[in-house]
Amino acid sequence: MQPFLALFLVPVLFGVVAALVWRDTRHASLAAGFAAALVVYFFLEFRDPDGTWNWLAAFLVAPLVIAFALTAVFVCHGRVHGRKHRPNGA
Repeated sequence: MQPFLALFLVPVLFGVVAALVWRDTRHASLAAGFAAALVVYFFLEFRDPDGTWNWLAAFLVAPLVIAFALTAVFVCHGRVHGRKHRPNGA
């Protein structure tokens, strides 16, 4: 349950909170990405006092955690679909 909490629920929660605090997608995604990566690092530090996990483990899972946080921001702002491009002749 704790890995699910640290790797999925907390980043999604940070993404939603950042989207609600900052109405701008750029600032919200930046804040959510940094906060999610930091929380995984601190979660690994405090939940593993023996030191079997280190900063490298947090660095390796950080892209996954950042992706969950950014997805939450984009879903809250309604930007989950890519831009639709019109052909040049239209």
